[in-house]
Amino acid sequence: MRKILIILTLMAMKTAANSQSIQYADAYSVYITEHLNESRDFYVRWLDFQVVFEATWFVYLQSQGERPVSFALIDVNHPSTPPSYGSFNKRGSFFTLQVNDAKAVFDTLVKRGAPITYKLKQEEWGQLRFGLTDPNGLYIDIVEQIEPAPGYWEKYSVKD
Repeated sequence: MRKILIILTLMAMKTAANSQSIQYADAYSVYITEHLNESRDFYVRWLDFQVVFEATWFVYLQSQGERPVSFALIDVNHPSTPPSYGSFNKRGSFFTLQVNDAKAVFDTLVKRGAPITYKLKQEEWGQLRFGLTDPNGLYIDIVEQIEPAPGYWEKYSVKD
């Protein structure tokens, strides 16, 4: 009986701790841009994103499918832009979109005439990937997870 009480107490403590945790409604990146309309058109035309909300200074985009991906673009000159950030400067960030069949997506985008900046390549760390660069200079990494080359990750594994 004592074991049951201890287990129930621990479960209650865990439930209480979980109720204290932050509950997020959503999470998405916002890219500050000097090219709001061109960027919107790029993601809609080439990557099949849909405009969910649009104002003259802000666009919220979302992909289709079972697990939609969302992000937003904001005009650099709008007062709600965080102070002192400026527009995206083409450094320190890229946007990865994971797909189930990178070759099929690559072939589709090539047929559409998309501006591919990194040709389809099988990477030894376990990705089949290609890329595009949006009007802001943000690299868009389209990846499919595949088997890595034998032994590739052994040199990177954390040792105890």
